[in-house]
Amino acid sequence: MAAQLRPDKGNRLMLKIALILHAVIATSLMGMAVIAVLAVDMHAGWREIALAAVAGFVLAIPVSWFVAGRIRKLQGGDS
Repeated sequence: MAAQLRPDKGNRLMLKIALILHAVIATSLMGMAVIAVLAVDMHAGWREIALAAVAGFVLAIPVSWFVAGRIRKLQGGDS
């Protein structure tokens, strides 16, 4: 019989923490990126603004995972 693959409880908890953090971190990074685009080029079109927002959203994924890991470690987690 093949062993069943079960998600680790710790990883599920970390994923939940990361998803909650992602909402806050992504909003912050997206806002900073859009403000930076507008500050550099006051006539920026919607494409530049959208690209900055998407970049902030994507950059927030590893940042959220890292922060979730640090929180879990501080709480006595094993990762």
